[in-house]
Amino acid sequence: MTAEVFSPAAPGADVVIEDERWEAAGLDALAARAVGAALEWLDRGDSAVVVMGCDDARIAALNADFRGKPRPTNVLSWPSVEHAPRIPGAIPVAPDTDELGDIAIAYETCAAEAAAQGKPFGDHVMHLLVHATLHLAGFDHEDARDAETMEEAERSILWGLGIADPYSDRGTP
Repeated sequence: MTAEVFSPAAPGADVVIEDERWEAAGLDALAARAVGAALEWLDRGDSAVVVMGCDDARIAALNADFRGKPRPTNVLSWPSVEHAPRIPGAIPVAPDTDELGDIAIAYETCAAEAAAQGKPFGDHVMHLLVHATLHLAGFDHEDARDAETMEEAERSILWGLGIADPYSDRGTP
């Protein structure tokens, strides 16, 4: 059964629960920590991000609609504004808006990835939320220089959260 619950997690992260397993997993608290830390690192602590906790079926439909890939994925993000082109590898200038965008995260895929990688579920979810928040701020990993810049930002934010380097074994979000 899917229940939809809106829960303001903390300044910076509003959470919508579409799959009740996210409620039990503490998505509100995970989003508050991860999105909050990413926004602070970006010096955008006053910005807002909406996080939707859903299941694989919902994220597969979103992935098909928005990316033409009709299969589940771990996380998707939709920035509220289009980002300007930048020099590859450069840290992007965060958009001039208080609403950075929306994130959807899929329970089954996240749980399977965390188990396969031997990582705590909460740590993996926070990594994916940090990763998605950076996408909302204009980071990407389309080329090697951009990927390196984004991974360094993720490592810095996650270190502040007490989470091990997710790339030490080259696992990818």
